[in-house]
Amino acid sequence: MESFDVIVVGAGWHGLAALKTYHQVHPNATILLIDSASSIGGVWATHCLYDGLKSNNMLGTYEFSDFPMDPATYGVQPGQHIPGKVIQTYLQRFVKHFQLTDLIRLHTTVQTADHQSDGSWILTATSSSTSPSPTQQIHTSKLILATGMTSQPYLPPIPGSDLYPHPILHTRDLLPHQPTLFHPTNRITIYGGTKSAWDAVYSATTSGASVTWVIRSSGHGPCWMAPPYVTPLKRWLEKLVTTRLLTWFSPCIWGHADGYNLIRTFLHGTWLGRKLVDIFWSILEQDVTQLNNYASHPETSKLKPWISPFWVASGLSILNYPTDFFTLVRSGKIRILIDEITSLDSTGGIHLKNSGEILPSDALICATGWKVTPNMQFTPAGIDKELGFPWAEDSIPGSMVSAADEEILTRFPKLREAPTKKPEYMPLGEDAPATARHPFRLARFMVPPALARERSVAVVGVAMTINTALVAQVQALWVAAYLGDKMALKSGEVCPESLVEEVVGKREGEVDADVVWETALHTQFGVHRYPGGFGSRNPDFVFDALAYVDLLLRDLGLDYSRKKGVLGWLRAYGMEDYRGLVEEWIG
Repeated sequence: MESFDVIVVGAGWHGLAALKTYHQVHPNATILLIDSASSIGGVWATHCLYDGLKSNNMLGTYEFSDFPMDPATYGVQPGQHIPGKVIQTYLQRFVKHFQLTDLIRLHTTVQTADHQSDGSWILTATSSSTSPSPTQQIHTSKLILATGMTSQPYLPPIPGSDLYPHPILHTRDLLPHQPTLFHPTNRITIYGGTKSAWDAVYSATTSGASVTWVIRSSGHGPCWMAPPYVTPLKRWLEKLVTTRLLTWFSPCIWGHADGYNLIRTFLHGTWLGRKLVDIFWSILEQDVTQLNNYASHPETSKLKPWISPFWVASGLSILNYPTDFFTLVRSGKIRILIDEITSLDSTGGIHLKNSGEILPSDALICATGWKVTPNMQFTPAGIDKELGFPWAEDSIPGSMVSAADEEILTRFPKLREAPTKKPEYMPLGEDAPATARHPFRLARFMVPPALARERSVAVVGVAMTINTALVAQVQALWVAAYLGDKMALKSGEVCPESLVEEVVGKREGEVDADVVWETALHTQFGVHRYPGGFGSRNPDFVFDALAYVDLLLRDLGLDYSRKKGVLGWLRAYGMEDYRGLVEEWIG
């Protein structure tokens, strides 16, 4: 049996950041990264990169701070969105530059992760390569789960799928089918209202295919799609969300970490402050609505979101297409239906519920999200609960969850106005992403409180934000310090005395009640703050990412403000503000 000090599972942005940073902080530790794919990159792995796929981010915001994506090398200019193939090339060069190649093992799928009595882990993995030993066991003292929220595509159960004679694909698996499907002779149906649906619709339409776009009438509706530059001042959206002054307009349970608690208390704890907050979000909503001109045509009006942007998070996406998406809609090249797919048939028909129409189609492409569970089993029985996973029984007592709910709503009265789900709302299926039993219960969105004392496991990448690279590298440093026993996990909240006994019980000395209480507050906050996003399942935020980074840097004892004075409030934070962060911490 092989043995390592640290195993990282997952080769996306978070996994690569964790590998590089842990190796840099602990150069003598034996470390291995495992991924089932044939290339690194996660959602940007080679097999996912169909033609036309680009990042929401423009040059300068989707890179690690210590490895800039310069225009001369990568052929992307300022103000341009980054093609998927360029991101893949960038990550390959990142691995080579930091000499990580020999620390990565691809074509390897972890089947089980067995937690040992001493806190270590034994992983059982299978290899799809030409390895002489297709099944292997690997022992590790520390486990970093970096499988993220986009590892396993979710395909909804649709009656008749086994009879349908044409491809039924998730957008992740589009690449090998794109040359034959996206053709002027084909009729394509695309199912879903997320950004990946918009991408597939655009790619299919501009390739000449006849496209029908079905957005569920019982779902969340079309996502918010903003131009790259918003507000009357035409600010770069990615920079807008990291401008400290503007982050204060988002109620945030960990917002005090930025050091401006008085301002935040005024904005969210007083009547006048909340009126100012409402004005800010109203301006943002009206600006995006007017720029997209939804009311200009009956078809574009169908793409107007059903919920205010205040209540959505990473689902706030960006129009990153080379031509005007809405022109394609107004010209009739895209047909939009707000309906339900009830079944498929053997003639290639797609049956709709509301209209009763049968759509003749040569393919069904599903933009229906990702499974909550990683593709591995955790043992022994009950460890899923201790790990805080949302498909297991809740590790936080119901009484504490209720107390956390009330505390959140008391601190942030605005959240009592959260919109309720429409009566007709229903998840795609019994195992759909929206059916999570509770949010990930992870301290700092990384550490299961029940296992915090043993420092044997951390989960990175469950936070969904448009600041992926920034969050990934700061989480990576935090995890390297925490798992390496170089930093304590301390709570900024004090557990109510009435709840301490229920949480700690007979495990005094093993469980920190304050950490559990803070975890309840932080994780339950998303349920109330982002009902139009994924807050009920995982941390999902936009304007709150900078304060989250501040929180982690505070834990690490590093300068979190980075920019000083009043002018620092007005200037957007960028990756350049965090260069040399690891060296800064090592000292």
